[in-house]
Amino acid sequence: MFSITVRDHIMIAHSFHGEVFGPAQRLHGATFLVDATFRRTELDDDNIVVDIGLATRELGQVTGALSYRNLDDEPDFAGINTSTEFLAKVIADRLAERVHAGALGEGARGLSALTVTLHESHIAWASYERAL
Repeated sequence: MFSITVRDHIMIAHSFHGEVFGPAQRLHGATFLVDATFRRTELDDDNIVVDIGLATRELGQVTGALSYRNLDDEPDFAGINTSTEFLAKVIADRLAERVHAGALGEGARGLSALTVTLHESHIAWASYERAL
């Protein structure tokens, strides 16, 4: 399996519902490093997994739509605990939509999987992996 990873970051505010979250039930900010890893079993005709420039651009479009927002105020997330794990899935699904729409080029149609990892800190992170 071949892979490439591109990186960006998001800065968000949010709060959680439920005693399990303790003080994080209150509004707080979070900054995440976001890694998007694209996988395929065989390289494309240009011997690449996917165009890194296009992958970086599209990840930036997805993260840009989330950054500097209070997710509690976003209609897409009304009543949802926007945990790190949940946000990794949101970003992965939005990137997958862009792959299927052709935004990462025709060669990207040969991608087999995508993993998005959100790093909360140097000691904690969460990932979501999906087929393409």
